[in-house]
Amino acid sequence: MSALSLEEVWRQLAERGDPGPELRSVAEAALERNARVPTILDLRGLSDVTDFFVIATGDSDTHARAISENILDRTRDDGFRPVGVEGLNTARWVLMDYVGLIVHVFQREVREFYQLERLWGDAPMFELE
Repeated sequence: MSALSLEEVWRQLAERGDPGPELRSVAEAALERNARVPTILDLRGLSDVTDFFVIATGDSDTHARAISENILDRTRDDGFRPVGVEGLNTARWVLMDYVGLIVHVFQREVREFYQLERLWGDAPMFELE
């Protein structure tokens, strides 16, 4: 899978229906903090729990926390608040639940261990550049 610009990903997602402003806010915030391998999984029609996963990696606990805090700040500024946030203190795996969108910010070894992209391998997947 090759990385795509946010604009190209947005165009492809919109072909299946409106992806929603929360997703764009999260994706932009992750990119602003240089998240590694930011990936969007389109779970519409595959999951009753949520429509999208955003998965990103930080190089360290400090980097993962910075990515996560920027997502929280940016979405709050845009009028969106998560119903839950877990893992921010240790920042090995930060989970932010926006109901229609779940954000996972991992440290590299944790992302490699859980391999969420493989678990949801039938979902359309978009890596952002």
